[in-house]
Amino acid sequence: MSEPTHANEPALHQQGVATRLNWLRAGVLGANDGIVSVAGLVVGVAGATTDRTTLFTAGIAGLVAGALSMAAGEYVSVSTQRDTQQALLAQERRELEEMPEEELAELAQLYVSKGLSPALAIEVAQELTAHDGLRAHADAELGIDPNEVASPWQAAWTSAAAFTLGALIPLLAVLLTPAGVRVPACFVAVLAALALTGVLSAHLGGAGRRRAATRTIIGGAAAMAVTYGIGTLVGQSV
Repeated sequence: MSEPTHANEPALHQQGVATRLNWLRAGVLGANDGIVSVAGLVVGVAGATTDRTTLFTAGIAGLVAGALSMAAGEYVSVSTQRDTQQALLAQERRELEEMPEEELAELAQLYVSKGLSPALAIEVAQELTAHDGLRAHADAELGIDPNEVASPWQAAWTSAAAFTLGALIPLLAVLLTPAGVRVPACFVAVLAALALTGVLSAHLGGAGRRRAATRTIIGGAAAMAVTYGIGTLVGQSV
């Protein structure tokens, strides 16, 4: 069993907030992936050709493929997590039905290990079990809220949407600007977007914003520079 958490309403509220923050952080990171992936693709193609149709085709292909890949990956990952959570909850439900006294004693002991006196721990365990036994035991023993089991479809759609929104930035920057300033305009738009996602991810994680923004900007700039260089070389040799 994992380390228990405090089974009270403030703790459950904090757990719900943490879950929402994790989803938001995942969305920001998905958008960042979309920005960098499609930026590298369209800038690389722009290094080889100025044909707008070719750039549009490559950009759309990268956007769709990336969004579907993100969605599929998140669906598989979160489905595995959900299956594990449901299996643990099913086991906890069986134990509550088959050996309620042992489970009550186990829950009380968890609260004793957290600092409650034995008398208070058994009283708290009894009251919480009477109110919602599965929720109390799952929260304390497993760190799982039965009402917040991960949703694979939600994860898939969130990742795909975040990737798509991020990917649109370099794609539109390349398509809506003249050929002469196409690559510089994409660089500027992408680096500004990466700075924003870096600041947002740092804010959500409580980390330093400047360092996070700098990392994302350097990584994105390096990716675009490499793919543009490769695209230019390929375009000259073909």
